[in-house]
Amino acid sequence: MRYAAGHREETRRRVVEVAARRFRKDGIEAAGVAGLMADAGLTHGGFYAHFSSKEALVRDAIVAALATSRDHLAAEAATARTEGRDGLEAVVTAYLRPGHRDRPEIGCAIASLAAELARHPDETREVLTDQIRATVAVIRAELPPAFAASEADTAAGAIFSTMVGALQMARAVTDPALSDSFLSGAKAAALAIGRQPPR
Repeated sequence: MRYAAGHREETRRRVVEVAARRFRKDGIEAAGVAGLMADAGLTHGGFYAHFSSKEALVRDAIVAALATSRDHLAAEAATARTEGRDGLEAVVTAYLRPGHRDRPEIGCAIASLAAELARHPDETREVLTDQIRATVAVIRAELPPAFAASEADTAAGAIFSTMVGALQMARAVTDPALSDSFLSGAKAAALAIGRQPPR
C-alpha cells in the first residue's frame, strides 16, 4: 500500500503526542510500547519503523511536551505585557493554577517525570537538561532589568524549581486545602524571588 506524502511524519508525530500524554499521566515505565501504539491507532509492529527504541521515543516526547508547555508560558507572558500586566506573574500564575495541577497529562513534563527521568541514561537526561534550560530562559526574560545576568540566571532557576516542587506536592497530597496552599504559597514565594535582586 502506498501512503500519501507526509504520512510517515504524521504517524510519528501522532505516536509522540500520544506518548507525551501517557508518560505524563501514567509514568514512563507504566506506559508500554504496545499500549502507546494502540492508543495512536497503530499496530505494535510498526513502532520500530519510527523509533530505534522506547528510550528514543521518551526523548522525542520530552521535547514535544516541554516545547508545548514553554510556548504556553511564553504566550501568557507576552499577552500580559501587551495588556500592561506583569509577565512574570502571568507565567507563575499559569503554572501554579489548579487546572494545571489537575491535568498532568497535558501539563509540564518536568513536574510529572523529573524523578523518573533522573534514573534514565545520560543521553535522555541531556535532552531534559536542554529543555529545562530553555524553560528557565522564558522565566529569566520576565525578570526586572535590575537583576545582573548571573543573578537573573540563579533567580529564574529558583523560581522554576519552586514552581515544579509545589506542583508535585500539590498533586501528591489528598487534602484539597493543603494542595491549594502549596500552589498559593509557591506563587508568593516565586514572585518574591523574581521581584527583588539579591543584596
